[in-house]
This record gives sequence, structure tokens and C-alpha cells, in this order.
Amino acid sequence: MNFHTKRFRHEMKYYVNVFDYLALRQKVSTLLTLDTNSINEDGYGIRSLYFDGIHNHSLYDKNNGVFNREKYRIRIYNGTDKKISLERKSKYGDFICKEAAPITRAEYHAILNGDTDVLSEKDSPLLRDFFLGLKYRAFRPTVIVDYVREAYIYEPGNVRITFDKRLAAGVNTVDLFDPNLILEEPLLPEQTILEIKFDEFLPDNIRQLVQPEKFVRSAISKYVICREVNIKHFKQ
Repeated sequence: MNFHTKRFRHEMKYYVNVFDYLALRQKVSTLLTLDTNSINEDGYGIRSLYFDGIHNHSLYDKNNGVFNREKYRIRIYNGTDKKISLERKSKYGDFICKEAAPITRAEYHAILNGDTDVLSEKDSPLLRDFFLGLKYRAFRPTVIVDYVREAYIYEPGNVRITFDKRLAAGVNTVDLFDPNLILEEPLLPEQTILEIKFDEFLPDNIRQLVQPEKFVRSAISKYVICREVNIKHFKQ
């Protein structure tokens, strides 16, 4: 679905227990291809620094079920600076759109230190929007979200099935590269987040394989879960 020049996809999320995860993983891995970013069969690490306004609009928009909303994050993979991306995730009802633009390690640290002008001359519309958010909407870093993603890809329908494990919130810093980062896991050890994303349709063979109707669909937000951990510690 296209809306305001953006291409939106379907996204469905579920909590699954360890037994369902292991059964699904066995079935999915026989038909779908493991994401090439994986460093082993467990997947790859994702660590994101989320930004929000002084009134926490991203947090409250999600909790209040606002139909059209967005949030910004800076994301790294496997704890390295080989790829640093500024991302905007937009939500329009049940549809999502993710946009990304690369930034350098130096630009990342400048942003973290409040030097917004480092983005002022960027050509990327996404980076320009983020610059305006930092400068005029008082965007600030709020929480680090960390987890391991096991992702599988199926080309017809541009299907992506992911198992997100060991979700954790940073509780002592907002620096993605801080070697002293302390993480707290808010979910039970046996809980895994299943996500199913696709474009116009979910192919019948994938639907029969995964059988999403067996699970209770949830409006899961890793950002909200981790912000609640953060709020518990710092009352912010």
C-alpha cells in the first residue's frame, strides 16, 4: 500500500512460548532462507537508540492507539559500527513503513552530544526531518533496545518472518557503544516475539506453514516495553 509517497507493508506480531518457537523454527527453516546478515543459526544482534519528544509523543501515541504515528531510532548490528542507520518507522493502522539512512560514527557521537548541526546540510529527506525534530521538536535519546533477531526470508510476497529473542533495555546509558552498558530483560526467558511482515499478500503456503491464527495477535512495541523498564528505574 502506498500512502504519501511511502510504501507500507503488513505487520503481525505475536508472543510465542519456547515450545512453539522451536516447532515454528524447524518448519520455517525448511522453506525460508535465513537472513544473510545472520552470524550464526541464532541470528544477529540488533541494538537501537530511540528518540522521543519532551512530551513523549511516541510513547503515548503507541499506548493510545493513534492511527498514524512514527518514531525515530539509531540502529547498529552485532555491537559494531560497521553499519549505523538512522531509521524512521511509520505506522498507519495495521501497516508499517521503515525508512533508513546511513550515518557515520562521528555523526552519531555529535548527535548524542547535542550537536544537531552535523545533519543540517544533509541531502537525505529522512536526515533532514530528523534534524528538524532534534532542533525544533526537542527530540532526545530515551532508551536503548537490544535483542537477538533470527530472520527468514521468502521472496514471493516479500515475506519476512522473524523471531526476536532476549529483549533487553539499557538502564544506565543512552550510548549504543558504551562498554559498560547494563541491560535488563523485561520478558520471561521463554518468551519470543514472532513477527510476520509481507507486502500485498501472505502466500497460502506460508500461512499454512506458520498458522498465525493459532496465536493471539498482540500490539507489541519493544520500544514501549523498554521505556517502561527505563521509567521504572528513573521515573522519567
